[in-house]
Amino acid sequence: MRIGILGTGTVGNTLGTKLVELGHDVKMGSRTTSNEKAAEWVKSTHSSKASQGSFADAASFGEVLLNCTPGSLCLEVLKMAGAENIRGKILVDVSNPLDFSKGMPPALTVANTDSVGEQIQRTFPDAKVVKALNTVAAPVMVNPRIVPGDHDIFVCGNDSGAKDRVKKILGDFGWINIIDLGDITNSRGMEMWLALWIRLMMKYQSPIFNLHIQRQN
Repeated sequence: MRIGILGTGTVGNTLGTKLVELGHDVKMGSRTTSNEKAAEWVKSTHSSKASQGSFADAASFGEVLLNCTPGSLCLEVLKMAGAENIRGKILVDVSNPLDFSKGMPPALTVANTDSVGEQIQRTFPDAKVVKALNTVAAPVMVNPRIVPGDHDIFVCGNDSGAKDRVKKILGDFGWINIIDLGDITNSRGMEMWLALWIRLMMKYQSPIFNLHIQRQN
């Protein structure tokens, strides 16, 4: 499968590397075709399946797109990628609306009545937006077994077929407990979880943790 990664940070690097290891063709997109971080990532994979380009190049290339840019910037990035390159495609939104302008812990740029996931879906109504993987750190995204025991990952989105395809990718990463929360409005809760996630990370001085929903029988 051809996958376009939007973003050159830790999340984009981690997901892109895992997807190349799984045999997918991955193009990492950034603002410029010669981005140094993207070039370093391509070199680090030691694979012809990894390539780089602009945001538009990556969006045009991918059958499935992963938005790995900050929540405060992703609408700008996706507009640079081009609505015509996103139309009809699965767009996995891994972003979070974190505002670090006043230090730690960050505030949320949007919450309660809206979310980044919803903003993306409204702005690109022809895309099949699926919110996923934003509730865990990058190493856990691609290797859930590094956190002992049972724990859960969430997805939401309006298109059931798109969610099924994303769940298959999550299964390839090693996820077993995948909870489908419903339509894209549920990205509000997924994003607001970060307010507590950040504080837990600060308390334990490690991002390698997750939660498990234990229900009454």
